[in-house]
Order: sequence, then C-alpha cells, then structure tokens
Amino acid sequence: MKQNIKRFVPPAAWELIRQTYLGVRRLPDLPAACGHPWRRESIRRLAGLRDQRRGQRAFIIGNGPSLKNTDLSRLRSEYTFGLNRIYLMFPTLGFRTSCLVSVNDLVIEQCRDEMDALPIPRFLSWRSRRFYEAARAVEELPTFLYTTYDGPKFARDARERMWEGATVTYVALQLAYHMGFSRVILIGVDHDFTSQGGANRTVVSDGDDPNHFSPQYFGKGFRWQLPDLVTSELGYRMAREAYARARREVVDATVGGKLTVFPKVDYNSLFK
Repeated sequence: MKQNIKRFVPPAAWELIRQTYLGVRRLPDLPAACGHPWRRESIRRLAGLRDQRRGQRAFIIGNGPSLKNTDLSRLRSEYTFGLNRIYLMFPTLGFRTSCLVSVNDLVIEQCRDEMDALPIPRFLSWRSRRFYEAARAVEELPTFLYTTYDGPKFARDARERMWEGATVTYVALQLAYHMGFSRVILIGVDHDFTSQGGANRTVVSDGDDPNHFSPQYFGKGFRWQLPDLVTSELGYRMAREAYARARREVVDATVGGKLTVFPKVDYNSLFK
C-alpha cells in the first residue's frame, strides 16, 4: 500500500509527508525533553558551552583497532571527545579524555556505573534517564542530549534535537560544532567491522571483540548492535557540509581507516 501511494507522490512531497509524520510521532516526547528538571539543567549546561571553544581544535577518538597503532600520548594537552567505552584505555593511556559521549541504549544500560565513576563531563542520550533513579541529585547526573533515531539533521545547537546518524561519532561532531571548535580531527574511526549481519541488529558477543581497540570492549556476553555504515556515511556527509558552510572543517587522521567522507591527514603531521 505504502509503495503504491509513493509511486504517485512527488519525492519532495513524500519527504515532507514523511518528516511531518515523524515529527508528530515525537510530540509525546517533547514536554519532558524540554521541561523536565533534568533536561532544564542539561540545557543550562549546554548554554554555557555554546561557542566556548571558538577557533580551537578538538579530537574525536573513535574506538577502532587502529588506536593501537596511534600515539595517543600526543593528545594529553588536547581537547578530546571520548566515545562509549574509551575509558577502558585510560589506565594505560595515563590521562582521561576531556569528556565522554554515549547515546546507545545497550551500551549505557550495561556500562552506566562505569561511566558514572568517571570524573569527566558525560553527555548521554535523554532516553538513558530511565537508567537513573529519580531521587538522584541533579549535579550528579550526566548532561542529557535529546537525540533521536529518525529525522536526519545536523544540529548546530546541541540544546535542540540531535539526530544520532547511527553512530555516536556523529553526535560528537554536533556537540563539537555547538562548542565552537573550528577544526575537528577524527582518529580511531576505522569504519570497518569484522562482524557481519543486518544493520542495527542486536547480537550477543560470544568471545573477544575484534572490532575495537580492546578484546574486552564488547567482550563475551555483551549485548550490542551491528553497525549501519550507510546511515553513518549519510550523517558524516551532513556534518562535512555543515562545517564547510561555517568555514570550519572536519578531517580524518585515522591510521588506515576506511572512511572516505572527510579529507585525510597524516596524524603525526598535526603536531609539527
């Protein structure tokens, strides 16, 4: 039925209808996403970060195996966005990332206690509030981002709705833009997975993790979702264009990475 109707509707009109439908579906979430005390506090924090880092550079650290071939000691004095379970590397790294970003429900559900123990700012999805107790003091809570699975967009203001683009890296790119960084450098974004299967399908790891820097990252028994690289690339292209329009840039210094959306740069050349 849907495909029959779509044949007779112009693409632009169909997309308008689709986005309107998705917007209506999100309406029940809006009151809490805007007015809940926890979100109001998060919006206040995000307002304080707006353009705070104008003209500076930042590194977004993915979690690919290429990190094992990257001299991360050079990032000690840089602003760094750590993603998901990057903290497993902190003991050997000798320092922590400047902040942590995580929006995947399965990751947050299984790792919330570990994330909460980190003495760095944490940016988590608004959906993850269900993993926190209502009586918890607001100052102990992470900064909640109102992220969604649908409605592709690039949010220049992180206080607004942010599309996840099937990867936490895309959320970090939007957050970095909000904070004013003029140059954002990706490392460890290998964009290459050994595990195969349908995009976004939930699986349970049956052994060591071959897709990340540590075999314990999504180790045995960990529930996770297979990647959606096509949707990720859509988001990355939107990020590239948004940064370019603002005369900013995103470059990719991942050692041996398979992502081709952003200009490549040699990692070591960034410190000369």
